[in-house]
Order: sequence, then structure tokens, then C-alpha cells
Amino acid sequence: MQPKKIWANLAVNNVEETWDFYLKLGFTPNCSPDTKELASFIIGKDNFVIHFFEKKRFKVTAEGEIADLSKGNEIMFTLSAENKQEVNKWVEEVKKTGGKILFDPKKDQKKMYEENGYYVCVFADPDGHKFNVFYNINKKL
Repeated sequence: MQPKKIWANLAVNNVEETWDFYLKLGFTPNCSPDTKELASFIIGKDNFVIHFFEKKRFKVTAEGEIADLSKGNEIMFTLSAENKQEVNKWVEEVKKTGGKILFDPKKDQKKMYEENGYYVCVFADPDGHKFNVFYNINKKL
């Protein structure tokens, strides 16, 4: 089997807040921001799609409980960066838009990561969905 496309479906508490957060970060909408049960964005050159469904709606189709992100992790998306400055810009923009920086490369164990060949920040959106922004210093990946 060869799927033509893959995308992610996640649950959020407040679709309007999700629209606001990701639009401020510059993500491309995949549907109208007027949609009340869904915020959807196209991400990156390969047009990866993430749908953020209102929790009640998501639960209907998920066939099970929704993860409590305050107690554990669901998934972490990785966004590539062109250089260290771009990673640092993500840190600043996420802070401005209401996200939480979980790992700031300028403060948190910077030397350890640079010795391993990468420069990264980790952030969570208002619902706790995690992303890291990754720059490969050695360009081996």
C-alpha cells in the first residue's frame, strides 16, 4: 500500500485560540479561520497538514480517550531551520504568541547539543502539543 498523503489530527481546548497562535507564527491556513470545530494548517514545503479539532469533536472520531498532555507526551513534531538565528527567532515568536518554551538553546545545556551537532528549541502550543525546531550544525542529516 502506498498512501498518497499523511497528516496529523490533534485535539484542542479552544479552536479560536489555536487559530490565533498558529496564524501569529506564520502557519498557512488550510481552511477558513471562521471554522468553529477545526483549525487546519499547511506546514513546510511538502505541505504537511495538521488538523486541530475541538476536543468534543475529536473524541467522537478518535474511538477512545484523549491524551492528557500535562501527564505525558502524545507526539513531537520537528520543524527544520536554516540556521541558529532562525531557531532563536522561533523561541522569541513562540514566547510572544503565548506558547511555552520547554528548551531554549541559549539557556539550556547549549554546549551539550552543539557537541552532538545540532541546535534545537522545544516548545508547546497552548494545549501542550510539542514541537522542536531543529538546525543540524554539521548538515549530516
